[in-house]
This record gives sequence, C-alpha cells and structure tokens, in this order.
Amino acid sequence: MDLDPGLSALRPLGGFFVLHASRPVPSGRTAAAPLVHAYAPGYGNAAADVQVPVQRADPLGRRVRKVAAAIGASEARVAASVAQQGLAARLWSVTLACAVRYGHVPDLDPRLLHWDPGATAPDDLWLTEVHALPADADTVADVVLTTHLAPLTEAVHARYGVARGLLRGNAASALTGAGRELDRWARRQGQADAAARARSLTAGLLAHPLLAGTGTLTGTSFRRRSCCLYYRVPAGGVCGDCCFPSPPGPARSPRAAGPGRLPHPPRSSPGARSG
Repeated sequence: MDLDPGLSALRPLGGFFVLHASRPVPSGRTAAAPLVHAYAPGYGNAAADVQVPVQRADPLGRRVRKVAAAIGASEARVAASVAQQGLAARLWSVTLACAVRYGHVPDLDPRLLHWDPGATAPDDLWLTEVHALPADADTVADVVLTTHLAPLTEAVHARYGVARGLLRGNAASALTGAGRELDRWARRQGQADAAARARSLTAGLLAHPLLAGTGTLTGTSFRRRSCCLYYRVPAGGVCGDCCFPSPPGPARSPRAAGPGRLPHPPRSSPGARSG
C-alpha cells in the first residue's frame, strides 16, 4: 500500500518504530532542527561536549551531553558512540518498518527530517514531507546509510575521535536489532511474509559495502566484530551482540553511579540486551 501522510501503519509496532509526519514541525518542538545540522563540522572540543553546554545550535553536542548525563559517561567518545548508535537505530527502525508495512519507504532527506536531540522516541523525529520511494535494499541503503549514517560517522569521528570501524559496527548492530524486532512483531501477528521480508532486507543491507565485515548474522542473531564502548560506563557490562564475552576489566570506567544515574542504563537499539 502507499505511504499515508501520517505514516499511521507504524503505530502498532511501538514508539521506537514510529515516525511523526507533519508540516510544519509542531510549535512545542522548538528544539527540533533539520538533521542536516547534526552533521555539520566546526563545533568545540570533545572534552567540553560532556562538561560544558555550547550556547549556539548544536544538536549533536546536545545529544551527546544528554546521553553522557543519563549513563554517567565521563568519556565523550563513549557517550558519542552510544548517541550515534541510538540515532542509527531510530533511522533503521522507521525505514525498515515502512518497507515491511507499506512496501515503500519515505525519503528521509536530512533537510526535511527534523530531530529533537533532547527528546526520546517517538517524539525525537519529525518528517515535514512524505515522499514515497521503492523499498528495495539499494534504495533503503541510500536513504539511511549514504544520506545519514555516512555523514554522521564522519562527524562523530572528527569531533570525538571514535573509530570509524566502531561506528560502522554500531550501524550494523542497530540495523540487525531493528530487523530482529520487526521479525518478532510480524511473527506474533501471524504475518509470515512480513517477517521474511524483514529478515531478507536486513541481510541484504548488512552486505552493503559500508557494513560488510562488521559481524556475522545467523538467522536474526548478530555477533559484531567491534565494541560500542558501553562497558566503560558504570555497571554497563557488554551488549548481547558484543565481540567481548565479558567486559575487558582494566579499562572499565572508575566512576561509580551517583544520584540520578541509572545503574543499568538502557541500550539505544530496539530489543538490545546488556550483559
């Protein structure tokens, strides 16, 4: 079926898969800005990104600071990795969900897709115009990987020093997590064709040159070849798809969880587990 203006078919899947669509962005979302702004270079040093708020518009820095506060990360690169994976997970989730539910995907032009870095799903993303595109793997890769995750990777690498290979692993982990949850949802609904579509599209995207070699997909289970650094936050542990079977002890962050910090902070991908 065609994409409807409100993308209403995504709502039964839960908030992480929902994409708001309206023009203009609701007035209450004054912090929302086109995602293209998040990829722009030229902001302050990484140490300040965790410690000191930047006064000018800086959605990526704001998101990294929010994540750092939520998980108790003292290292900017750790918070940046978690923030990047969280945004990647949202982009994959809404796009794969549209592909499975509609047979089409929306054009997520970063000038049209607005992001509120202080909000959580589903209130973080707003699309101001809905234009349908084919839902084949090449188009989906262009919509998410080429248009968003490639410039996001460069921005996070340049600004926070996070390795590109790690960020590629984050993107793959976010993709497989979204695909796995869609498969589970479709099977619960008795929609075998939709479940098969989710698995096929996930596998096809994982073979893309920007993601190839990031890990091994067996069915819907993924084991990545890199680590997102989540183990370096207080009581973070390792994730369900991590290359490490247990946290590499000596490198653990010495900071203890204090008041207001989450002892076991949530992962940023749908269905992901912390170990």
